[in-house]
Amino acid sequence: MQARDEKNCRSKEIGAIARIRHQLACATHRFFDENGFLYVHTPIITTSDCEGAGEMFQVTTLFSQAEKTEKELKENPAPSSSEIEAAKVLIKEKGDAVAQLKAAKASKQDISAAIDELHMAKDNVSKLEERSKLNPGISSRDDGSIAFENDFFKRQAFLTVSGQLQVETYACALSSVYTFGPTFRAENSHTSRHLAEFWMVEPEIAFANLQDDMNCAEKYVQYLCKWLLDHCREDMEFMVKNYDKSAIERLEPVSSTPFVLELLKIVTDKKFDAKVELGIDLASEHERYLTEDIFKKPVIVYNYPKEIKAFYMRLNGDDKTIAAMDVLVPKVGELIGGSQREERLGVLKQRILDAGLPLEPYEWYLDLRRFASVKHAGFGLGFERMILFATGMENIRDVIPFPRYPGRADL
Repeated sequence: MQARDEKNCRSKEIGAIARIRHQLACATHRFFDENGFLYVHTPIITTSDCEGAGEMFQVTTLFSQAEKTEKELKENPAPSSSEIEAAKVLIKEKGDAVAQLKAAKASKQDISAAIDELHMAKDNVSKLEERSKLNPGISSRDDGSIAFENDFFKRQAFLTVSGQLQVETYACALSSVYTFGPTFRAENSHTSRHLAEFWMVEPEIAFANLQDDMNCAEKYVQYLCKWLLDHCREDMEFMVKNYDKSAIERLEPVSSTPFVLELLKIVTDKKFDAKVELGIDLASEHERYLTEDIFKKPVIVYNYPKEIKAFYMRLNGDDKTIAAMDVLVPKVGELIGGSQREERLGVLKQRILDAGLPLEPYEWYLDLRRFASVKHAGFGLGFERMILFATGMENIRDVIPFPRYPGRADL
């Protein structure tokens, strides 16, 4: 399939994918509603990095402020110190004039007019002094760092990489919840599996452990596959005819067959382009090898080394692994990433520090543990990856209406 800007949105291909995407969204809301989840809208603008990777788009008005200031100073240069002093002298003159009129018992009308002129003189000095403080460029502190306190939110802000941290607050109050919305990664990647803007489905389950999390993930993916087979058969048959002959055959067993559970361990009998050893995350080729060559079905890999996963994932008793899981599927690799969350305050605080992150932006998240918490777990499903898995399309840019990736943000 060609790049989106070269393709007519009225084509049969895009129409089929749009309908499949719509049905998957409908099925998502139906599944969680039927299972007692509450839909929560989490913020797109955030001050915290959920994944700790630092690959976030910054939200700031400092550049537009600097451009506006530069334009203003070109059109109306900042006043000199002599201009400000002259304006202050005028204030004294206007004040003296008011005093003289009062002493001479002038009419109220004349005194009022003189007072108005005095106020105008004072306002003019205030405006001149304010303009004298205008400086071109990004505002900075004395140490040369950027003065984010002058930004719109008075601090650093970013486009969210995940709504998970925020939706946890509702899980601790309302039990099962989920969020479904756009997320953003400033990762300079041009692979067929990555976008700068994509959609995530992120449920959070109170009073749940890792096993509960895996059970929910399995049921959700099965539900999506069955929904497509029941409600989108014509479009799925179109994809089989034109793009992937095995698309329906792939969905049918997934919709009803339990997934394989696999403890993370080293595969040594096959050579990969990417290194395989403890402490290094699985690459796409490793994931597809497990699902396409070994098991030929979705696989849930769990208990990852703590060094390669996010700070919020619960540390296991061995102090080496965390209660995390990934759902891997054929054609795509990782479809879902999830974990039991770290509910112990001291352990969570240390994990944040070990990740090299400042504590201050996460104080609200730590408060969820300080003021009573519950065991809880959750996961995130990449919505576009689910569409890739269902349709057999090769490039993730072809399953989202307006793809954003490095160097491209049209329309």
